[in-house]
Amino acid sequence: MRVALYMLRNEEQWNCCLSLDLRVDIEWWLGSLRNNGKGTRMVVLSEHMPLGWAVAWRDHYTPLTGMDAWGETEWRRYMREKLMSFVETEPPENRASWEALLHGMSLWGEFELSSQKVRRTASHTLSASLPLGTNGTFAAARTLPAERQGRRESQGLDLDELIRRTELLCRRMVGRALLAGEVEGLLAEVAGDGGDWRPAAQLGCLLGRLRLEAGLGPDRPAPRGVPGWLRRRRAPALRCRRCGSVAESRTACAACGSAACAYCEACLAMGRSRACALLLHGTAGPAVRGTAGGSPTEALGRWGLSAAQSAAAGAALRFLAEPRAAGSAGAAQFLIWAVTGAGKTEMIFPLLQAVLDADGRVLVAAPRRDVVLELAPRLAKAFPSETVVTLYGGSPDRWKEGRITLATTHQLLRFRRAFDLVVIDEIDAFPYHNNPMLDYAASGAVKPGGKYILLSATPPARLQRQAAAGRLPHAKVPARFHGHPLPVPERMQMMTLAQCLQKQRLPSALLNRLRSSLGRGAQVFLFVSRIKHIEPMLRLLQQALPGTPVDGTSSVDPMRAEKVMSFRNRDIRVLVTTTILERGVTVPKSDVFIVDADSELFDEAALIQMAGRAGRSKDDPAGRVLFAASQWTRSQRLAVQQIKQMNRIASAGGYLRHGGS
Repeated sequence: MRVALYMLRNEEQWNCCLSLDLRVDIEWWLGSLRNNGKGTRMVVLSEHMPLGWAVAWRDHYTPLTGMDAWGETEWRRYMREKLMSFVETEPPENRASWEALLHGMSLWGEFELSSQKVRRTASHTLSASLPLGTNGTFAAARTLPAERQGRRESQGLDLDELIRRTELLCRRMVGRALLAGEVEGLLAEVAGDGGDWRPAAQLGCLLGRLRLEAGLGPDRPAPRGVPGWLRRRRAPALRCRRCGSVAESRTACAACGSAACAYCEACLAMGRSRACALLLHGTAGPAVRGTAGGSPTEALGRWGLSAAQSAAAGAALRFLAEPRAAGSAGAAQFLIWAVTGAGKTEMIFPLLQAVLDADGRVLVAAPRRDVVLELAPRLAKAFPSETVVTLYGGSPDRWKEGRITLATTHQLLRFRRAFDLVVIDEIDAFPYHNNPMLDYAASGAVKPGGKYILLSATPPARLQRQAAAGRLPHAKVPARFHGHPLPVPERMQMMTLAQCLQKQRLPSALLNRLRSSLGRGAQVFLFVSRIKHIEPMLRLLQQALPGTPVDGTSSVDPMRAEKVMSFRNRDIRVLVTTTILERGVTVPKSDVFIVDADSELFDEAALIQMAGRAGRSKDDPAGRVLFAASQWTRSQRLAVQQIKQMNRIASAGGYLRHGGS
């Protein structure tokens, strides 16, 4: 993208400004949009500068002594020196093409207000009296003149229509960070037409309600005192301003003319973020504090929570009501460590209500689309007076407004400082776990002073250590809502599944336990470590269990959703699967068999999550869990220890109504 770059003189100094549509800036500084443009001096250096260059110039601009006396010769020299500093950071083979672009970016003109008309002039008699903030962020009023007499036109702009479209765009951009194509799509939908979005976006920037950035920017500025030739030789890496990743890929770009325009591969699926691509930010206000009125007793009565759920919700409510400590960096975090089947979703309802009561905005994020779709009707039922915006790839709610947003974690890349409270569910699940890009997106979505709630049955070891050391506020929910203890896995020694498949037979001990589960009317999750084992395992089960409906599914199965539904409906009695179903699927009466439980692919968290499919229903709380393996590994041992520890904590806390383990 190309933009205009101009210099503006106010009472204090010269400022560097960017424009998506110079007509709007001329009308703002010198015309009727501000009604006080007399004495403003504007020098337009270029109408067609690559956005990345223009943003870097603006962000690192420093006024020079003597600028007031400069004429066209000095301005041209100044511009060429600045642009050559950008060209010299390019690879040598690309410099010739970049230097050719300089001829199309010469000094364009200087403007003044005379006889109520804006005209180009060579004089230097004008001065400015309009306040600007740092780095080109205008400290001017955030509202437009209210006095209008009929239709107003200037600089080829319908000013009344411009004001209307600007207000629509700014309102929908609050807390968002969008690429140019997304801004165009948003305005087209909310304004009901396909008109040019640039004038409205530029007026929003002048009002201080929008902020214009480049998709990529320098990772960090060069240290002071480093010689210019060394800075050019060691140009800083470019980092994506949307996802935080270092951008190393380059390609020829028709938008800016570069033969090697950098772009970010990490967030490419969300639209190409390039060095010359516009990233528009909408401003949001300060964070609110959650109301302190929610007690555990009130949560229990209003939301139907168990005693364990209410205790955790009460601790989290007190956390939301606490003021941030002075000088605290980043958003404050609170961990709800709840066993599988504890009812984490219901526990967050009082927290969401506390922030909504304070007139705040809340976000609930989950790593996967299927979890988002499952949560949407539950949130809508819990908060019938609120609009729940549901976001995932291809979502029809893309530009919808609401105080509750439910989204996959990838969608957070389109928000910046938008929410007072962000709840991240399943923080240990793929693709969120150990993903710096999604962690960056989640951090960026919280307002300054806002807060996080983290939910997990199996928190990462780092968070467990922080909680144990008292560095991470947290609450444990050691019992399921029905008050029964967690089923403790049973250990069974058997040969590896690969050996079973090679011998074309399954151990009689495994088959006897399977028949026992089927005989008591249970559905059976049979987990294997590798997709390639599913089909041969199915053949052996069909031979050993004739007449029993058996099937398999995995992440590459296009019929996975249909098979899971058939399993829930008892049309399938044994479902052979991988860790793709370790969470998010609840079957009322089910047993869990984990074959090759000693596999390196099954860590402690995965084993706990798979085991958590059993015993979730109050009608069948003591489901069977079997660890079948040739070896007893550390992961199996730790998983059993954690399950037993949670049962002990639940028993000691009086949360088990039906005995402990």
